[in-house]
Amino acid sequence: MKVRLGYACISETLSFTSSSSYSYTSYEREKDNDKLDKVIVSNFLDLEQILIYNAKNNIHFYRLSSGIIPLATHSKVHFDYTSNYKEYYDRIGSLIKNSNMRVDFHPNQYCILNSVNKEVVNNSVEILKYHYNLLEKFGVEEKVLILHIGSNAFGKNNSLTRFINNFKMLPKYLQDSIVIENDDKIFNVEDCLYLSDKLGIPVCFDYHHYICNKSFIDYKKIFATFKGKRVKMHFSSPKNKTKKEFRSHNDYIDSDEFIKFLESIKNYNIDIDIMIEAKKKDEAMFKLVRELKYKTDYNFIDETSFII
Repeated sequence: MKVRLGYACISETLSFTSSSSYSYTSYEREKDNDKLDKVIVSNFLDLEQILIYNAKNNIHFYRLSSGIIPLATHSKVHFDYTSNYKEYYDRIGSLIKNSNMRVDFHPNQYCILNSVNKEVVNNSVEILKYHYNLLEKFGVEEKVLILHIGSNAFGKNNSLTRFINNFKMLPKYLQDSIVIENDDKIFNVEDCLYLSDKLGIPVCFDYHHYICNKSFIDYKKIFATFKGKRVKMHFSSPKNKTKKEFRSHNDYIDSDEFIKFLESIKNYNIDIDIMIEAKKKDEAMFKLVRELKYKTDYNFIDETSFII
């Protein structure tokens, strides 16, 4: 089994890189399109540096930040973010392609496809289109948008039905890009597999969320949802063992728990990409690598990939 590790959005090593924001309140007050443009260009340049850093350190799996284009989905702000930044899309797309890096997006908590509020659903569709458009402009062939099932209004069964109905109303290209993830409170792995059976959606298994919100688990069935494509999973450790903070992410990864998890799935002998969702981002990923090299006999191919 070949495992590749990745991290999300911000590099702790490159402390100068992050997605700068520009709130609608500031935009409405200042009416400054030049400032918005400068923020967007700055975000592109920071992303470019992160991708160069990733490539030089053999990081093959990376989650792009949703905040690259501030206000892109705001109903009261209108500008063409798909055509105006061709130079940056091309440069970043070349970095992704030339390094053969797997990238994806995880839209934020405002993307609720099964909301009972029609306006929220409409906004959620626009959020999905925005993320898809960025992947398209970057030239990413396998477009992946990780999504939680969302609202539990009027109970789980009604919520799952709303998700199915609203999913079927999406354009085919968005349907094909969505991957659903189990959450830490309401919708567990079984719920995700139920939707996968109904809609053919891949299921991204989140280990920490599973520990918080347990259910029957069938790894073979989870892997099969990817239909031959490389499987993607999330792994994080709880901030601490108290009930209050158990759901929060730790700065780092509990390597013993991580090894225990890998040992439980290694006999499936399937290649997997694992997103490390720790607050220390790439620092946590590389700390985990050092501990794995010390504690196991895994065969490391490069800085972030190994064979069990």
